[in-house]
Amino acid sequence: MEWQGQAIGIGSLPHKDADEALELVFKCLPEIPFWPQLPKRDIREGMLAQFSENLPFLKMGPEGLAFSGFEAAEGELERFYERIIANDVDYFRISPQHAAGLHRFYERLKNTDLSAVAAIKCQVTGPFSFCASLKSDKGITLLHDSVFMQAIAKGLMMKALWQIKLLSEFKKKIIVFVDEPFLASLGSAYTPVNREDVVLVLGEFCRAIKEAHDVLIGVHCCGNTDWSVLTDIKAIDIINFDAFTYLDKLTLYPHDLDKFFRRNGLLCWGIVPTQDFSGQETAGILVARIREGIETLAKKGVDRGQVCERLMVSPACGLGTLDSEKAEGILRVLSQTSGLLRKSP
Repeated sequence: MEWQGQAIGIGSLPHKDADEALELVFKCLPEIPFWPQLPKRDIREGMLAQFSENLPFLKMGPEGLAFSGFEAAEGELERFYERIIANDVDYFRISPQHAAGLHRFYERLKNTDLSAVAAIKCQVTGPFSFCASLKSDKGITLLHDSVFMQAIAKGLMMKALWQIKLLSEFKKKIIVFVDEPFLASLGSAYTPVNREDVVLVLGEFCRAIKEAHDVLIGVHCCGNTDWSVLTDIKAIDIINFDAFTYLDKLTLYPHDLDKFFRRNGLLCWGIVPTQDFSGQETAGILVARIREGIETLAKKGVDRGQVCERLMVSPACGLGTLDSEKAEGILRVLSQTSGLLRKSP
């Protein structure tokens, strides 16, 4: 598949109606459609709650997902791991109540001419961002608890595998994005994980998915991070970053990016701003910004041809907190940017 200039979505949209969200997805991103996460539709579609069903030590409350305590249900962890060992992927199904967009997406794919579809994109919250957002009854982030962290990583992996099983019916390349905004805090003195932790846990997470299915795995981080961590994880095929805000930070890693491209890695430029989207951004302005980045990398020794050939574009982050008009504007400009890149890279 030709990747140069292909556009892809991040995940969340602000719509409350799944079919309206899908109309926008298929209109703007017909070659790589994705299922929309709809956090404004239901609290169960939040970044954590959406993937929480049948994961241990968790409970849904009126304000969202919370830690239920290690003593909440006797034998809960043992039963959970029995399902993991049995490779019971269907046990980790995501219900329509937690992901209306996913189930309507599946139905739409079944009733759509897919000849123009090159790939299908799905997503899951990453284990670090998931655990960092939850605290124990003592107020300590659950990233500190190795038992909880390992269980959640295994469960989220199974959530990804269930999606792949569901969408494999359509015989298209599947792209799985692992959303890890928490990695923006990597390196801070206040962060309870280090580089080695991320390489180990995220490496095992992505490798297990790829060993089960021939898919592409991307990692999305909408802040700045130590990008060499992601280039060092060989099971990661796509690195998605906020190119509108942090392009200068990414270009500090030319040697690591060069190695990443040489093993056929894809760099997905989150070139359309999200929170700061004004409506004045044009495809021409955004493409010019990308070209500046390409020239900077080339001057630092990264092969220009590799950068251009293995370049995708996306919004800088998810669109779930915006209004539907702004979300449509962002995806429309993204589509135009993709078209311009593919005409004249």
